[in-house]
Amino acid sequence: MNRGSGMGLIGLGIVLVVVGAVLEFAVSVTTKGFNVHTVGVILLSVGIAAFVVGLLFVLAGDAPIHVAGRRPEYPGWARASG
Repeated sequence: MNRGSGMGLIGLGIVLVVVGAVLEFAVSVTTKGFNVHTVGVILLSVGIAAFVVGLLFVLAGDAPIHVAGRRPEYPGWARASG
């Protein structure tokens, strides 16, 4: 994944947290067989998790992944002369 994917996860996380908070704290409905407050807690939890994972992707950026036993390849201009 890359930085753009991380930004999308952060946005999704924020939306889920907002919707979950509204369902948990602002809605006062009593239903049979379906608890709106439980759905709010689930959305809050998933939203926080998505935000944290997205933040990790953004902070990691496009860092190269090193495979054990292989040297990373650099562009020609980045090679040391000598």
